Amino acid sequence: MGEWKAQLSLRVPQQFRRDLEAMAEREHRNLSNLTGLLLEWAFEQLKAAGSTEKMLRFKIRQKGK
Repeated sequence: MGEWKAQLSLRVPQQFRRDLEAMAEREHRNLSNLTGLLLEWAFEQLKAAGSTEKMLRFKIRQKGK
């Protein structure tokens, strides 16, 4: 038997949803799977940073910049 999942509902801007859907398609995932993965990753980052303020100070650098 698999892990029990709980539904989560949130509001996002329409363009953000379209961008997420496009990324999910490129990653060969469905929207639910991609957003669950991102939420889990972001929560781990938040726990490591200790606060949203500290977490949001850091940015990933793009290659070549």
